[in-house]
Amino acid sequence: MNKQFDVIVIGGGPGGYIAAIRAAQLGMSVACIDEWKNAKGGPALGGTCTNVGCIPSKALLQSSEHFDHASHHFADHGIAVSGLSLDVAKMVGRKDTVVKQNNDGIQYLFKKNKVAFFHGRGSFVKAVDGGYEIKVAGAAEEVLTGKQVVVATGSNARALPGTPFDEDMVLSNDGALRIGAVPKKLGLIGSGVIGLEMGSVWRRLGSEVTILEGLPTFLGAVDEQIAKEAHKAFVKQGLKIELGVKVGEIKTSKKGVNVAWTNAKGEAQSLDVDKLIVSIGRVPNTIGLNTEAVGLKLDERGAIVVDEQCRASLPGVWAVGDVVRGPMLAHKAEEEGVAVAERMAGQHGHVNFNTIPWVIYTSPEIAWVGQTEQQLKAAGRAYKAGTFPFLANGRARALGDTTGMVKMLADATTDEILGVHIVGPMASELIAECVVAMEFRASSEDIARICHAHPSLSEATKEAALAVDKRTLNF
Repeated sequence: MNKQFDVIVIGGGPGGYIAAIRAAQLGMSVACIDEWKNAKGGPALGGTCTNVGCIPSKALLQSSEHFDHASHHFADHGIAVSGLSLDVAKMVGRKDTVVKQNNDGIQYLFKKNKVAFFHGRGSFVKAVDGGYEIKVAGAAEEVLTGKQVVVATGSNARALPGTPFDEDMVLSNDGALRIGAVPKKLGLIGSGVIGLEMGSVWRRLGSEVTILEGLPTFLGAVDEQIAKEAHKAFVKQGLKIELGVKVGEIKTSKKGVNVAWTNAKGEAQSLDVDKLIVSIGRVPNTIGLNTEAVGLKLDERGAIVVDEQCRASLPGVWAVGDVVRGPMLAHKAEEEGVAVAERMAGQHGHVNFNTIPWVIYTSPEIAWVGQTEQQLKAAGRAYKAGTFPFLANGRARALGDTTGMVKMLADATTDEILGVHIVGPMASELIAECVVAMEFRASSEDIARICHAHPSLSEATKEAALAVDKRTLNF
């Protein structure tokens, strides 16, 4: 096989594999190196997102939602269920099948687009005339040469100091996706997205879930009004949420995990759980890249330093996704991957950080794009706000899920949409309309004047736009 390429991509997650495919589409010879392994030791393309993040968590969320509906909501529809039981092994097995389908799908896309794949860990060797030598440490060691290199090595879960992940009792997102039986008591340290989603999964399946959050507010990055609505819904469901805590010593034994902690009042507390998920953020994955061999610059967090175009400190080296600045989101990595491939081809790649949507796939779902109300206040920007509750939406009533609202923020003078925030059913899908609107710098009046299908959840977005001008029709 040819060992010289126009582009070498290190990492086969959302940023890496997308960058590789787009570069190949633009006529470049491309190699992608990725070290993820499946249970049989074979390649498992897709990175954290596909293997232990976005995809498997959504598979388990879907399974747990079905179980929750059968347990608590089918009777409302006149559907009687008796002898309901849960097969966790089968549920996890289905999740693994979904993951493998995505792994295999990426391999197919590589073949379709003529991307050469190398299974192993990629690292810099040295700079050479016109490019870089990259080592692949796999079943057999190989050295490739690339004119340009894209680093897309993602991130790793951040562990608590002095409490490493054993993935048996103290779990990262990886271990949280492989729990083999419903824990009677489950603890979460931090209300990070993946941890919160996994807490929702096991709560639906019968766990008693306690969340210990160090910040004094819940979901601090979320619009305050939306976060309060979500908090109210989660508490109503049975999640125990403690804010402003300080976590002390953590002890593990065969019986479970004990967490010593102090509440917001300074009172000493103790929590005993069967499993503990730590969800306190993620750190860039640059260990083993051998960046020092070529002088690639890292910041104090270990992330690769890049400019606004994703160019690194060395000519011909680029970096995208979780390993650089910006939100650690799979879709952000994909957009950067496409943009970098197009820039390498002399085109003008585009990523607008102001219109990247955020989603938390809990029940209710939380999604937003643009600025929050507290950000607008801090910036001193004059704005108008409109909200519409799903309680007044016909489709939400028919679904039996009227929790939450849509909130729209617009400039007080121009009416340009500055942010949209949703908590409620299918928020992850509803936010797309708002992203499109903001990308085209639409006004709230534009959304208010567009015909939305009836009955649909999207009508709540239209009504929130009407509410900006204080003229809702159904509330």
